Amino acid sequence: MLSAALNVAIELRIAEQVAAGRKSVSALAAGSGRALNEDALYRVLRALASVGIFSEVRPREFASTPPAEFLRGDVPWTLRELVRWLSEPLHFRVHAELMHSVETGRPSVEKVTGSPVFEFFPKNRELSELFNDAMTNFSRAIVPAVLEAYDFSGVNMLVDIAGGHGAVLTSILKQYPTMRGLLFDLDHVVAGAAPAIRAEGLDGRVQTASGDFFKAVPGGGDLYLMKHIIHDWDDERATLILKNIRRVLEGQPNGRVVLLESVLQPGNEPDLGKLIDLEMLTFPGGLERTADQFTALFTRAGFTLSRIVPTHSPVSVIEARPS
Repeated sequence: MLSAALNVAIELRIAEQVAAGRKSVSALAAGSGRALNEDALYRVLRALASVGIFSEVRPREFASTPPAEFLRGDVPWTLRELVRWLSEPLHFRVHAELMHSVETGRPSVEKVTGSPVFEFFPKNRELSELFNDAMTNFSRAIVPAVLEAYDFSGVNMLVDIAGGHGAVLTSILKQYPTMRGLLFDLDHVVAGAAPAIRAEGLDGRVQTASGDFFKAVPGGGDLYLMKHIIHDWDDERATLILKNIRRVLEGQPNGRVVLLESVLQPGNEPDLGKLIDLEMLTFPGGLERTADQFTALFTRAGFTLSRIVPTHSPVSVIEARPS
């Protein structure tokens, strides 16, 4: 219910409307540009205020709160597109079929949509754009913590495998001005990346290429980066991707692969990775992994896990080098 309420607030841009000061429900309804039932809107906002998203400062009058600030699309710290994706109605339909995944081990998205998720997206442009925007949003949120924790010095060519619209790659290149980059993804994704690369002023330092990472990846890099890619796939297919990277790193004395992924911890403490793991179960069919599972995965692909560097974000930097 709270996810549905969040989605309503995001679509109506309530966080942007109250950013400048408190507003009445009638003003918020008018500012949405839609025909709304004011009482129903009030009840949604009252529920969100009860968990700290917005604050009812006077009867039927709402103000912003620190958590609500992350729902704004007009600030650099925004998480709006990520929350919008996670609260999109498709998620309700897919997670409602969790029992299908428990019974079969298969992603429930296939039961809901009739196809694997990465085949479904290209046929549904609006959802595909929503997903890509969410991944870009998440990348921009975590990359400062990654740059703080891990030193990319000495890398000549960084290849971002399945790098989406290039948010991680361009952020790293801006911090390391002598580094060059190559963005590799599917055709329709790379096409959407060009304006973002141009906007960052990095046309001259970033190449793009498209293809199928299960068949091959571009050569020429000395560091191959993947952010939340390996977790999309089971061990067999993840190993295939890593073996293709291992092949092009042959003869690179400083060659390495770096994953930006959750590393699951033992015990019962709250762990966002364990919830992301259910997203992997129901959508692409992958999984989040422990340190031991990463070690075994790299070994099968011809790598040795060299270190895991925690960051002040939900992901760690997981580095491996050819064995």
